[in-house]
Amino acid sequence: SNDEGPFAEQSHNYAASVYLGDLLVTCYSLYSRNRTFGNMIGKGYSVKAAQLELNMVAEGYNASRCIFSLNQSIKAPMPIATAIYEILWEQVTASEGFKKIEGYLC
Repeated sequence: SNDEGPFAEQSHNYAASVYLGDLLVTCYSLYSRNRTFGNMIGKGYSVKAAQLELNMVAEGYNASRCIFSLNQSIKAPMPIATAIYEILWEQVTASEGFKKIEGYLC
């Protein structure tokens, strides 16, 4: 038999590689708007101040609210996404948000 593992029946999704590339650039590129925005938030900027200084749209800001809203009906445990939502939309400080995440990891 030509068993290719659990994904043998699924066709390759080449579009997924585009999203993975975008995610990697967002995470690792010093020129990423989302990374720059996140660095500002981590340094203590308010969301409004970070948006004004960045002067570009960081898509992750609005995406964090969409992910949080979609998960309200699913109720999947998403501690990182929840912490990001709380930091960006509920004025939880970055250090408080990361303390909550640490509680899930330990």
